[in-house]
Amino acid sequence: MLRAACRGVRLLLPARGGPAPAPPTPVCLPPQRCLQGRLLQQVPQPAASPPATPLAVGRWLLVCSGAVAGAVVLGGVTRLTESGLSMVDWHLVKEMKPPRTQQEWEAEFQKYQQFPEFKILNHDMTLTEFKFIWYMEYSHRMWGRIVGLAYILPAAYFWRKGWLSRPMKGCVLALCGLVCFQGLLGWYMVKSGLEEKPDSYDIPRVSQYRLAAHLGSALVLYSASLWTGLSLLLPQHKLPETHQLLRLRQFAHGTTALIFLTALSGAFVAGLDAGLVYNSFPKMGERWIPDDLLAFSPVLRNIFENPTTVQFDHRILGIASVTAVTALYLFSRKIPLPRRTRMAVTSLLAVACMQVGLGISTLLLYVPTPLAATHQSGSLALLSMALWLMSELRRVPK
Repeated sequence: MLRAACRGVRLLLPARGGPAPAPPTPVCLPPQRCLQGRLLQQVPQPAASPPATPLAVGRWLLVCSGAVAGAVVLGGVTRLTESGLSMVDWHLVKEMKPPRTQQEWEAEFQKYQQFPEFKILNHDMTLTEFKFIWYMEYSHRMWGRIVGLAYILPAAYFWRKGWLSRPMKGCVLALCGLVCFQGLLGWYMVKSGLEEKPDSYDIPRVSQYRLAAHLGSALVLYSASLWTGLSLLLPQHKLPETHQLLRLRQFAHGTTALIFLTALSGAFVAGLDAGLVYNSFPKMGERWIPDDLLAFSPVLRNIFENPTTVQFDHRILGIASVTAVTALYLFSRKIPLPRRTRMAVTSLLAVACMQVGLGISTLLLYVPTPLAATHQSGSLALLSMALWLMSELRRVPK
């Protein structure tokens, strides 16, 4: 056997100086199999993305929306305790270290004493009282920095990992840009309360326009983060595109816009202390329409600068919101909806009723801080329920 194998090897090897052996004859496949092989080579196979990527990004955005909600609530408490003007300068890194020694606290207190809020409102404030309002504003600013890091650092990680699609990259860039803009807008708002106004004897406060812009941008950031997170995490329902469903979807969009506008009008109420003007309900004092509703001239100024008109508008918007939510709930009962969607509609109605009760109680009790802060938190909860319902009713892409 060994000799036969050796002779076989000699036959395969070329002889010295002789021609090389002929190449092996190719094996021909049937025409159908060859054609199939060429087609499989020509058709590019899509790269499979990691299945956990959308869930990870969606959970991250939900966490970010929760962080923004915390900043909004903490900002409301800072405003209610009149602590927003206690820190009279702004440094991105330097102010992260609070005063430690008695001398540092006295130096910080002396800086505060040079501004109108101390001279007009808090001229008898002690250092201990100043520390409380300073720490309130400090907590709000540090929470804002945490929110910024919660957006930017994970976004850079997901981007580097290649987990973000092209549309999602644009969305993430917009969210990170908005959170940076929100920080700058916050300082721009605070500056309006630190300016000297020789011709004014009013209590020093920040501009209600800048306060509304600050709150409005926070609500946009919160809504966009929550909506995107829910879109990634919640599977879409394949609902039949009937005329009734289309009307329900449009109704839900309009109701959400009304809820957003009502929450935004609350910034003007807070900025002008309009909750302390007429502390009665349903009438404003002894009248349904107060006499000083249009006291300012020109008339348009009343909408944003007259505390009576601002409170009146907030009442009307609140009543319109709860009426729209109730009508939306009753209309949805006529349409067969999935269980999760039905739960979203019911939750929206429950939170709307709770929010109206909180608003009336806050007004009748002369705006106590815990109740007013809960009322502001309720506006975020109501907006969240509306966004959840919109997510449930969103159209399935073809």
